[in-house]
Amino acid sequence: MTPVLSARNLQKRFGAVVAADDINIDLSAGQKISLIGANGAGKTTFVNMVTGYLRPDYGVIEIDGKDIGRRNPREMARLGVARSFQIPQLFLELTAAENLICAVAAARGERLSLTRRAEGGGRRDEALALLDRFGLAAHANRPISELAGGVRKLVDIAMALARKPRLLLLDEPTSGVAAEEKFEAMERIFNAVASDEAAVVFVEHDMDIVGRFADRVVAFYSGRVLADGAPAGVMQDADVRKYVTGGAR
Repeated sequence: MTPVLSARNLQKRFGAVVAADDINIDLSAGQKISLIGANGAGKTTFVNMVTGYLRPDYGVIEIDGKDIGRRNPREMARLGVARSFQIPQLFLELTAAENLICAVAAARGERLSLTRRAEGGGRRDEALALLDRFGLAAHANRPISELAGGVRKLVDIAMALARKPRLLLLDEPTSGVAAEEKFEAMERIFNAVASDEAAVVFVEHDMDIVGRFADRVVAFYSGRVLADGAPAGVMQDADVRKYVTGGAR
């Protein structure tokens, strides 16, 4: 079966800094992969290359067997690649539903206009359905500025799902989320994604979250992959314990 994502020999440098050193990763439909590593290890550089925000200096990235070349983020989104950011990219003055309506319109390739109701054309219904998948229906009519950080994260990820992506990349989805809410937030995310069978890559520093939700872990250090495999095996890898987890687990 053709992988949803195939990255081959990816390399990226910023001057003397090696941000990606011959990275090779395949990802199948429905897989949940966590990228771990210290800040600057290369995790976000990899995500940015896959989503078109950075161009690799060398290497090939394929989506469903198609070489994506040097496509920009908009083109990548049309190919079924979606992402969320560490800091949610939301319109603070709009409600949660209005943010989703914008995302639905963008996914359809529609332009919103001052002369037409944005809620029309089934856009509001689709937006409310997305919020409901994340258990956020009660927040539909509340401005983003009033919502807690964890709820904003979920709204941001719901917006990414408006495109029904084949590949979803999440940059630190529990960052800024209260400790007691992290597990619930991740449960909501993966329950919402399950029906689409999207492959999910998430960058995470909390090893409890990684161990519970990832079915595969890729550990980065200094721009290269230290280990790639089942969570238990990666966590016990000597180099991972030395350079990534600091001996934890």
